[in-house]
Amino acid sequence: MQQLINFFLKFKTALVFWALFVLAIALTINANTYHQNKWLSSTNTISSFVLGKGAAISDYFYLKQENKKLMDENKRMKHYYLFQQHHAQALDSLTFDHNQPLDSSFEIINAKVIANSYRKINNYLLIEALEDFDLSVDVGVVSPQGIVGVVEDHKANFARVISVLNPSISINAQLAKTKHFGSLVWDGKDPNVTSLIDVPRSASVAVGDLVETGGNSLIFPEGIPVGEVIDFELDQNRGYYNIQVKLHTDMTNVRNVYMIQWKDKETILELIPESNE
Repeated sequence: MQQLINFFLKFKTALVFWALFVLAIALTINANTYHQNKWLSSTNTISSFVLGKGAAISDYFYLKQENKKLMDENKRMKHYYLFQQHHAQALDSLTFDHNQPLDSSFEIINAKVIANSYRKINNYLLIEALEDFDLSVDVGVVSPQGIVGVVEDHKANFARVISVLNPSISINAQLAKTKHFGSLVWDGKDPNVTSLIDVPRSASVAVGDLVETGGNSLIFPEGIPVGEVIDFELDQNRGYYNIQVKLHTDMTNVRNVYMIQWKDKETILELIPESNE
């Protein structure tokens, strides 16, 4: 108690000054409408700034949580879609519970893009898996809109992906309405457009037709969206179409992706002496 008294005695002049200063300001504000409005405006500005920053920080963490929820839901819907594609003949007699995990032939792994090149000829992506996985190479990578590329190598939770914008890979793809298939390749020019080649002349092709992955590969399941036909021409000498396809995925702005892996891939490969993928 004596220490508190000594403190007040030591700093009594300063304490009296600040007390009178605060009192003077309060009296001035209360007596003058102009000063009162300026004071309220200043305090509102400061309060709004502090609250705004607090809300921004809160929204940042909230949006991260919401983004994770959306990715999980998107993953589940892709899982369900692939299940439907793979078991289409049995769907009429089945009822699905969307709240239960599906026993399908595919494993879907959430991932985010760390690096992405699209201005070069041979383009790659580096992705980080957001969950534990047991991954192999030659695994298809897709975005919420369509195909992205193929896993070439991986280490720990990271994988290097050959972009669809890379002439070194050829992806089995088909016209969605007729199921005539060919090879999807990139000519190294437009990052939004690829070519579907070797489609036979018997196929009916029109601008606006949808292109999807074919069923003749263990990299992508059948039916994953690729893009839309924007132009085509028939090579009269060879008898095959060269079809220009605008990609559904904006390869210049890829953020969240999914790796799709066949669960029984190794078993299937053991039965194929030489794979033609």
